[in-house]
Amino acid sequence: MNRRKTVAVIGDGDLPEHAEKYRMAEELGRALVDHGYRVMTGGLGGIMEAASRGARSSARYHEGDIIGILPGSIPGAANQYVDISIPTALGTARNLIVAQAEAVVAIGGGAGTLSEMAGAWVMGRLVIGYRVEGWSGELADRKIDPRVRYPSIPDDRVYGVSSADEVIGFLDLIPAYNPWTRNNPEIQISADRRR
Repeated sequence: MNRRKTVAVIGDGDLPEHAEKYRMAEELGRALVDHGYRVMTGGLGGIMEAASRGARSSARYHEGDIIGILPGSIPGAANQYVDISIPTALGTARNLIVAQAEAVVAIGGGAGTLSEMAGAWVMGRLVIGYRVEGWSGELADRKIDPRVRYPSIPDDRVYGVSSADEVIGFLDLIPAYNPWTRNNPEIQISADRRR
């Protein structure tokens, strides 16, 4: 049996349930579990809660699908939808742990989200950003810096999206962003494949 891949969902930490970005994150969390992924967040409110709530509502949900990497030291501080609560006592430094997921999807967000996106970028992860207000929208469809992370991916960038369906479409790029396969000549992504 293949190990299920983990996708981090990051963004605004304080959003009301009726906000459009909350709805987007909830839809994304559900779609990720529907398609066989596990969901990782920072475990708290806003986008993190919405993605976890959506994941829990999937017909394919199983206990253990929702992981919260908490900044503090209290496991019970996680939102009510988190299955696996991992307290780090690292404060915002825990953002680098969240950025270790196989793909990182940002919805809006401020400085904390920016640090997670930048961390994922530096560590060679697949980074996806919703075209909404916040850092995800600022960086969608752009490179975070000019470095060539993967010569075999000529259009490498923060892949801009507007829906959960688009995110799911980009997740088939995860093998190309795997550090163990990055030098494999069999993994080539054409420049016009994802426009």
